[in-house]
Amino acid sequence: MTRRANHALLDHAKLSKRDEFYTLYTDIERELQHYTRHFMNKTVYCNCDDPRTSNFCRYFTDNFTRLGLRRLICSCYRRYEADLFSSAHDGGFYRDYTGRENLDDITRFEGNGDFRSHECIELLRQSDIVVTNPPFSLFREYLRQLTHYGKKFLIISNINAITYKEVFTLIQSGEIWLGVNFGRGISGFIVPEDYPLYGTETRADEHGNHIISPNNCLWLTNLDSPKRHEFIPLTKTYRGHESEYPFYDNYPAINIDSTRDIPADFAGTMGVPVTFLHKHSPEQFEILGFRKGNDGKDLRINGRSTYFRILIRNKQL
Repeated sequence: MTRRANHALLDHAKLSKRDEFYTLYTDIERELQHYTRHFMNKTVYCNCDDPRTSNFCRYFTDNFTRLGLRRLICSCYRRYEADLFSSAHDGGFYRDYTGRENLDDITRFEGNGDFRSHECIELLRQSDIVVTNPPFSLFREYLRQLTHYGKKFLIISNINAITYKEVFTLIQSGEIWLGVNFGRGISGFIVPEDYPLYGTETRADEHGNHIISPNNCLWLTNLDSPKRHEFIPLTKTYRGHESEYPFYDNYPAINIDSTRDIPADFAGTMGVPVTFLHKHSPEQFEILGFRKGNDGKDLRINGRSTYFRILIRNKQL
């Protein structure tokens, strides 16, 4: 049955700062298979993950020897809720694993385990690669921290994140890029029982876990993979079909509504949908800009603004 995207669920998470979306093991496995060469003798840090339940922690524990990892650190945030039944020890905790420790062993933080805390930053400093599903409501701050400390990473984000100025700037400069799986390539997230389940994009698995499939998420990374260097096959031509490619009112570029319609023979600037980034090869196309025309306003055709467009140029012509 076809899934219908319900973006409102993730939008609500951003507004309410409820970030309890837990990644499925199958989705982690499907993406990580493209980056195995990067992990040999490395320390991996999953800094938004309960080491007892996170599928990221489970994946790296299961594949610790195969990947040749040196160390795996998994840490999680726990909100202090002091009452008659809790104590100062109800804060965050982490597991530091080198292949020999008991998997039930955890170490308590003095604080709550927030990724921004000095304790978590110290663990971040000791790591080589960060792999996790960070809180969407704090995504800008989370990515800023990773780039500040110069870390390699593979993380999940809402597709809207690529429209953030600070994120797109990194994509345009080639410092970060999209991973392999995108949209429907990420099959779903486990959510708490009190999340509403309705529509064909939701289900329960054999263990009773509630799963939503919003279809609007992606992997963001600075780990290279062979997929990143595959060219988009260009089967259309501009010459003889000029009427199908109107120019913008406020920028000397043609509009293209679908990546598959990029013409093979146009050497000028083109505006393509944001989904183009999923197939972008830096050897094939140069990214010139995003969304705005020469007047600083959104790109327009016959006075009407288009959907967000990325401005590109074919480097092969």
